[in-house]
Amino acid sequence: MATELIRPILTVDVVLLTLHDDRIHVVLQAREKAPHAGALALVGGYVHPEEDQSTAAAAARVLRDKAGLAVRVLEQLMTFSGGDRDPRGWSASVAYYALLPHEEIAERGDASLRMLPFAQVKGLPFDHDAIVAGAMQRCRRRAAYSSLPAFLLSPAFTLPELRRAYEAALGRSLNDSAFRRKIDELRMVEPVSGSVSKATARPAQLFRLSKSGVVEFDRTV
Repeated sequence: MATELIRPILTVDVVLLTLHDDRIHVVLQAREKAPHAGALALVGGYVHPEEDQSTAAAAARVLRDKAGLAVRVLEQLMTFSGGDRDPRGWSASVAYYALLPHEEIAERGDASLRMLPFAQVKGLPFDHDAIVAGAMQRCRRRAAYSSLPAFLLSPAFTLPELRRAYEAALGRSLNDSAFRRKIDELRMVEPVSGSVSKATARPAQLFRLSKSGVVEFDRTV
């Protein structure tokens, strides 16, 4: 008797990170369907072979279709697979992490989305706890030698805002003068001509990244 062909489930899951109140938050979404209907989980979905050229394209589509969001940074984390991670059957999920400014998420006003501080993200369905933990570990490691934390901010930001983004991503405090000196040495940012922040009593110069994508450095920040 021929063995029935078992078709694995192929999905993508996105750990969407943002900065709020100087802490890294994870953006979760209430699941619409079983299994775990109504539970908060990572934004994710099935890969559509007929329209997705890659799993990265699938992840970008899922973010757009389910959360109405587009991100500047979307990087692959790893693949999570096995027969016990999804009650529907043997499955594989290609996990990604993405960074987005808090303002862009808040502007959506989507009641299905919820932002939780990383330390409070526990008890998610499937193996999403492990995916979130892996994404945070990767981000902390990359933050030390790249421009990754800047993508938690709006394209124009002040140097104090940039330092706080790095502190949140790294999980430790940074000396302000040493940080400014290192950023200057790395030529990571450039001033936005004629633009200042009016968020405080003393207007501060606004800066932007000197290169559009994530840049890795030959030394730590």
